[in-house]
Amino acid sequence: MSKPTSLVSALCASLLALPAVAQEELGPRVSIELNAAETDGESCRMSFVVLNGHGSDIAQAVYETVLFDAEGQVDRLTLFDFGTLPAGRPRVRQFVISGTACDGLGRVLFNGAETCEAEALGPAACESDLRLETRAGIEVIG
Repeated sequence: MSKPTSLVSALCASLLALPAVAQEELGPRVSIELNAAETDGESCRMSFVVLNGHGSDIAQAVYETVLFDAEGQVDRLTLFDFGTLPAGRPRVRQFVISGTACDGLGRVLFNGAETCEAEALGPAACESDLRLETRAGIEVIG
């Protein structure tokens, strides 16, 4: 096999293993990362990357979320429905916050799971050791 072909084969094999590796590194918990926040007119479009590190799927995950403005005041309480979270497979979910530009938001608080349908895992699967991260200029806490 030529070097370019073997390199491509090795790269493809490593990409196929990513979900399993990510799941092993994450452990049995859910990871939510605020990946991007973009202002669209008078709204903020927030994109989240979510990974279910449990060994079983989560049929539905809905989080009670508090949005704080740039001065630290509560802007609103809302629900973010992340839908189905398959085990070990990343998903991207977007939410549009109307009436608020992204630079008007300073923090997102995940207050808890409003709904966590995970028959094989139990209702605490969405909250237990929840990992929260951000790549945007908005802090994410829980």
